[in-house]
Amino acid sequence: PKLPFFPKSPRFPPEQRMVLVACGPFTPSDGVAFEPLSDLLAVVARDRPDVCILFGPFLDAKNEQVESCQLLGSFSDVFRLCLRTIIEGTRSSGSQLVLVPSLRDVSHDFVYPQPPFPCLDLPKEDRARVLLVPEPCTLDID
Repeated sequence: PKLPFFPKSPRFPPEQRMVLVACGPFTPSDGVAFEPLSDLLAVVARDRPDVCILFGPFLDAKNEQVESCQLLGSFSDVFRLCLRTIIEGTRSSGSQLVLVPSLRDVSHDFVYPQPPFPCLDLPKEDRARVLLVPEPCTLDID
């Protein structure tokens, strides 16, 4: 028999979820101070979304300090610092965290489709709530 074109609706309505979506870059264009990221983390701490989806770039190739090689550390060191800030900054909210790479992330492969970020050395308490996905991807929330 043919499958129905539209899936049947569930018997019970799904529980309402709050999803916060933000796109990088999370720094000003002329520096790598992560003030916009700090502001975003304050919103996450205040609103406590169920899921927080962050699209890169996390360390933007178009950033003036990146283009002129004026960073105090390597691209991967600054990127790791950014991700550690995000993961630690969202821990108290209990939000599921989804990190999606961008073609402008200097510390990641700039091919399309993009693989997920390499597996980080996540603390044990964060492994279940941090999801590293490829670009493009399909997410099914509940």
